[in-house]
Amino acid sequence: MTNDGPKSTDDVAGPAEAVGDELEDALSSLAGEAQDADPGPDPDAAADPPPVVAELAAACVRFVATRYGIHLDFMPETLSVLDQWVRDARDELKERPELVELVQSSAGGYLGEVVRRAFGAKWITEGDHAGWRLCMSTVFCAFNPIGLVREALMLGEAEGWHAHFELDPGEKELIEARLAALPEVGEDEYYAPSTRFDVVNIVVDALRERMRGSGLGDVRFTAEDYAGS
Repeated sequence: MTNDGPKSTDDVAGPAEAVGDELEDALSSLAGEAQDADPGPDPDAAADPPPVVAELAAACVRFVATRYGIHLDFMPETLSVLDQWVRDARDELKERPELVELVQSSAGGYLGEVVRRAFGAKWITEGDHAGWRLCMSTVFCAFNPIGLVREALMLGEAEGWHAHFELDPGEKELIEARLAALPEVGEDEYYAPSTRFDVVNIVVDALRERMRGSGLGDVRFTAEDYAGS
């Protein structure tokens, strides 16, 4: 299931590419001046999440506080702590595999809430956790944060968990090119939650840049726009 070699992503239907500290220059050049031209914060970033998501994210905050004495405040900088919890849990789940659902759902709820608050998005929580998605509001892009954490625990692809970017077909080539330009990294960093957040940042910036260039900078997407996607 695992592959010890470096990973590179040029397929938006697969796991997202990783971004480490050495990629700060790449992130800056890819984002360009995009954020300066954006309107104010999206209302979806300040809205309350569905209660079921709030419960999962709160559980993650409690687990991390109990284990590491660190309070998670839903800021992107805290995702390095989530990375560590996932690494520690990965080893422990070898002895207690029955806890995988608890870890992936709570950590995925927290990761999704960090993304939602940073960029604006709405949750779709119908059915079991494998079918959940976080649908971005300012660009057309959806994925399942719980699926992302499942991949981080497995160090491999989680088929059926929507842990890939769901994009408009006309925008896949753009995103593939942006992600293909990123350096290769090791497997652990590739799947880390903080890495996935950085990749979402790149994807959102690229799609926003295209929308502004097409005169669609004020468009916002709702859950209905993702129906059937």
